[in-house]
Amino acid sequence: MAEANVERRLAAILAADVVGYSRLMEANEERTMAVLKHHRREFFDPTVVKHGGRIFKVMGDGFLVEFGSVLNAARCAVEIQRGMPIRNAGVPEDRHIKFRIGINVGDLIVDGDDFYGDGVNMAARLEALASPGGISCSEAVRTQIGNKLDMDFLDQGEITVKNIAQPVHVYFVNMAEVGPSGVAQAGADPQPTAFPGKPSVAVLPFSNMSNDPEQEYFSDGITEDIITDLSKVSGLSVLSRNTVFTLKGKALNLQQAARQLGVAFVVEGSVRKAGNRVRITAQLIEGATDRHLWADRYDRDLTDIFAVQDEITQTIVSQLKVQLLPEEQEAISQPPTENVEAYTLYLKGREFFRRSTKPNLQLARQMFARAIELDPLYARAYAGLADCDSFLFLHYSEGVSIDDILANCVKALSIDPRLAEARASRGLALSLTQRFAEAEAELDLAIAANPNLFEAHYFYARICFVQGKLKEAGRHYERAAEVNLDDYQSVALVSQVYHSLALPEKERDAARRAVERATREVARNPDSPRPLYLGANALAVLGQIEQAKEWAARALALDPDDHLTKYNIACHYCALGDLDAAFELLIDLLPRANHETKAWLLYDTDLDPLRSGPRWQTVVDMTR
Repeated sequence: MAEANVERRLAAILAADVVGYSRLMEANEERTMAVLKHHRREFFDPTVVKHGGRIFKVMGDGFLVEFGSVLNAARCAVEIQRGMPIRNAGVPEDRHIKFRIGINVGDLIVDGDDFYGDGVNMAARLEALASPGGISCSEAVRTQIGNKLDMDFLDQGEITVKNIAQPVHVYFVNMAEVGPSGVAQAGADPQPTAFPGKPSVAVLPFSNMSNDPEQEYFSDGITEDIITDLSKVSGLSVLSRNTVFTLKGKALNLQQAARQLGVAFVVEGSVRKAGNRVRITAQLIEGATDRHLWADRYDRDLTDIFAVQDEITQTIVSQLKVQLLPEEQEAISQPPTENVEAYTLYLKGREFFRRSTKPNLQLARQMFARAIELDPLYARAYAGLADCDSFLFLHYSEGVSIDDILANCVKALSIDPRLAEARASRGLALSLTQRFAEAEAELDLAIAANPNLFEAHYFYARICFVQGKLKEAGRHYERAAEVNLDDYQSVALVSQVYHSLALPEKERDAARRAVERATREVARNPDSPRPLYLGANALAVLGQIEQAKEWAARALALDPDDHLTKYNIACHYCALGDLDAAFELLIDLLPRANHETKAWLLYDTDLDPLRSGPRWQTVVDMTR
């Protein structure tokens, strides 16, 4: 019996996918989908049609496109990659929609409107090798284009790719040399990589190789300081601390990490601290090819830690062929303190501060104060001390006076006027005396200096909420949650804001995210009541009542005297209809409540069931 004829066609296949799609979806599914649809409708799909292409398969974040001409496929790819940076202008870096594109040409099997065969598979493999915003192609594509488009190609040699038996000869299109019509620009400096704009870098959390797990804060601090220094270089695009730390402890190879985070280059390393000696290893790899650009090991005295950080930063900048401006050279060469013991205390204090319970805030305060004693010109320590005092005052009516808090903020800014953390600290402190206009002005300056500063957005959201500016509060809570993909507090609180704004779908989406993040935090810090009571409220929104009750009971058992715990459990009781229990908790906490807690009482619609009863007047009277 004769075999049925199989229809074949020679075609160019363009494969494209969205860089960092999983990260973008985790941050905000609805917005990511809406923005991607918007880009497709207004730009991607019309550009494909303009160059004679046809999208024959869509796979969530991926697209396969057929062209009758290799030249048209290349022109289309270049126009897309040149256009996306313009469309991303004004959008925070960690929300950019970027594509990787691979192009192949071959004999394909036609099945109706679909295509199959090695030619399609090869295009997908080439796409995976491309850098964010870059274009990768096969040798056949490179040969057919020749000099017709005057494109500059970067020969990557033969690379072994998944499910393809023979190594593939790969070329990258040098986007730095491609002009408006796919024509090379005269006089452009050759670039070592194939991506438009700034080289993008992720510094993964350095591994703690010390025998003591309590030294984790030190390796995290090294990572954060290298991120901070690299972020001062205008020629680099560097992912924030909070984004890269979502990969901490996950078993990913560096190529996977680069792909998931949507960057061209990845830095990883390890820290081993023993007594007064420290060993630091670091390496820089190109994400698309897993090619090591640089690696080194440093065995030094602890007193040399700042010199090592500076050397690592300078080497990364040099390897990526980025030119430092004179002021940038000065900024990254200036350590935050010359005192290693003060630096270590500051790192410990920051770790305690992030746990946010009263005992941890008190410990953090001690660490920051001791760091200042050792180095009276340590600007970050003054900002940390101010934040501790603000939260102790705000939540527990303890600590020093507001004037003293503001004085510490002013001291930090007098030492380093560019320190975004100090601006944010002053904004929070000003809000304690309800100087909201001044507070917002400071936070605007903090965000301008560092758009990815979690504390600035988190503080801003709280300030907006106590003024009844719920939409603005929701916007800043969402931004804080995007900046720190591990933060459970912002998404839990924004769920409550959406409840107050009568936006049930957004409320449930935020509650789902809050439960996921709070669950991870409970595993990390089982003795902290905050993720439990915020998670309990989110579980109630999702209808998981029994688990919500269990979490609420655990939170109250862990810290029965904490007024934040009492307030949130009171809201939880209201949501479950136990108004007697809610009333008892509110009456107990209100004599010690501050203006922020009273603001929550006014705007928190979780308390609506209690408002309908005669006991509400007692609550109202006690807020005056």
